[in-house]
Amino acid sequence: MSGLRNLYTVLLSFALTSAFAQPLRIEPTNWWVGMKNPALQLMVNSVGIGDAVPFINHPGVVIKKVHKADSPNYLFIDLVIAKNTKPGMFNIIFKRSGEITSQVQYELKQRKTDAARLKGFSSSDVIYLITPDRFANGDSTNDIRTEMREKKLNRKNDYGRHGGDIRGIINNLDYIRNMGFTAIWPTPMLENDMRESSYHGYAITDYYKVDPRFGTIDEYKELAEKCSQKGLKLVFDGVVNHTGSNYWWMKDLPFKNWINYADSMRITNHRRTVNQDLYAAASDKELMVKGWFVSSMPDMNQSNPFLAEFLIQNTIWWAETLSLGGIRQDTYPYSEKKFLEQWTCRILNEYPQFSIVGEEWSINPLIAAYWQKGKPNTTGYNGCMKNTMDFPMQAALVAALTEPEGWDKGIVKLYEGLANDFVYANPDDLLVFGDNHDMNRLFTFLNNDVDLMQMALSYILTIRGIPQVYYGTEVLMHNSAKPGDHGLIRSDFPGGWTGDTANAFTGENLSADQQRIQIFLKKLLNWRKVKTVIHQGKTLHFAPQNGTYAYFRYNDKEAVMVVMNKNSNAVSINTKRFSEIIKERKQGINILTGEKLSIDREITIPAKSALILEIQ
Repeated sequence: MSGLRNLYTVLLSFALTSAFAQPLRIEPTNWWVGMKNPALQLMVNSVGIGDAVPFINHPGVVIKKVHKADSPNYLFIDLVIAKNTKPGMFNIIFKRSGEITSQVQYELKQRKTDAARLKGFSSSDVIYLITPDRFANGDSTNDIRTEMREKKLNRKNDYGRHGGDIRGIINNLDYIRNMGFTAIWPTPMLENDMRESSYHGYAITDYYKVDPRFGTIDEYKELAEKCSQKGLKLVFDGVVNHTGSNYWWMKDLPFKNWINYADSMRITNHRRTVNQDLYAAASDKELMVKGWFVSSMPDMNQSNPFLAEFLIQNTIWWAETLSLGGIRQDTYPYSEKKFLEQWTCRILNEYPQFSIVGEEWSINPLIAAYWQKGKPNTTGYNGCMKNTMDFPMQAALVAALTEPEGWDKGIVKLYEGLANDFVYANPDDLLVFGDNHDMNRLFTFLNNDVDLMQMALSYILTIRGIPQVYYGTEVLMHNSAKPGDHGLIRSDFPGGWTGDTANAFTGENLSADQQRIQIFLKKLLNWRKVKTVIHQGKTLHFAPQNGTYAYFRYNDKEAVMVVMNKNSNAVSINTKRFSEIIKERKQGINILTGEKLSIDREITIPAKSALILEIQ
């Protein structure tokens, strides 16, 4: 008898679904029981669904309110999910004039554990930034998808798709871990169904779908699980400011104000300082926040409460689905301030130990510091984001190592860069880096000088903050042939494709300089991994003299001394100058060579190098 009832239920469900000819989309595509926030807003999309009335008969789930949109093809349903609700499937039934016209099954899943499992990144981590399309092709069967607008695969085209994918990252997690990295940050891997330049991932066309050329949602989950097994945190690259112009809703927006300047596209002025400027014109503020990022990326209007809720829930959905180790948020200052407050605080309320880092591309530390939690602001912004990207220090690093030495030029820029830390609520929460996917490669910035490269990496990995290294930095990838060219900046990682002559994963056919930096970086990363004094220690530095700069990381138990010598000749330094920190210590160990050095009176720093000593 029970079998007949099950058959009847299946047939009835099929009949009801068939009666409603148009497909029905519900987002979020599923949710979880036991969330801190019991509220859930469903966005329902189907032809004419705005005239329907939804019904749910599931213990613990209550429809609180139903909202119609400007378009008749959307409904927004506010649910309340009681704490004791059991996970499982239930039907959402839609009626017109009392008659059932359609129904769809919705699932509430059981959370794996409590929210405390989502622990973010910190200064004990080093993040490996990857452009997935250019890292490794682990599955050639997904290279070309005929249903996508950009169908071709062409590795010779810097702006075309090259075939890197999720499987390629999974296959090389051991390489990443063995190098000494503790987290990976792939640029966005959600669907980018654009006609060209879809490889980079920042023109999303479906927030709930993995781009099939990268793989499947199951492969993304597998990546997350295997990262966890190998002690690697997975950072999600989020984009809440803009979408791709081919997003499925662009042909039928839920609300007229869902997209800013939907009928008269205008490009943002990119004047990010209007967020802090006490004198900024209202028109400049509006264009900055509401203008499209580029002509193919519509700007979303987060002042629309339904869109704001959609974006917040989507971020939480990915955090929960993948058990993320953090989020890097693209174009952070381009979004509405009030939305950013709500977005950051809602996420961190759900996951108190989580991490969010926002991209604020400004070399002014006052601007970068503005967005960090705990920073008093005169303009009223009060978000919950602890981390911000240290673009000021990146600019200082390049200037320090490439400018001619002078009173206010050269290596003094590093000294002054750290001296600006007083403006931050917590400098240890800054993301420090030499380059990323949007700027010249570090090796290009440093004029392809291997010695300067080693100095720069030494600095990034021994100062305060959370280091980030771009894939290929370890083998001196560069874009010197075309400075500023994004396609070349995001070149293919050697060894990621069958037939590659050089292989950075194995070391095969790498040049002597490439091997030098890869070996050096591996040693430094694995040393740093266990050094609490670097993760959480205090900093003391001394004003540069004659092209040299010395700083110390220390705590109650140990100290690390770093001396940088930018000169083209070796320099001897009298260590009495550092007596306030060295005190009675008389010996240091070179962390790269294991050599013991006397620091009682004088040390010699080789030309164009950074000496890193553990002080005994």
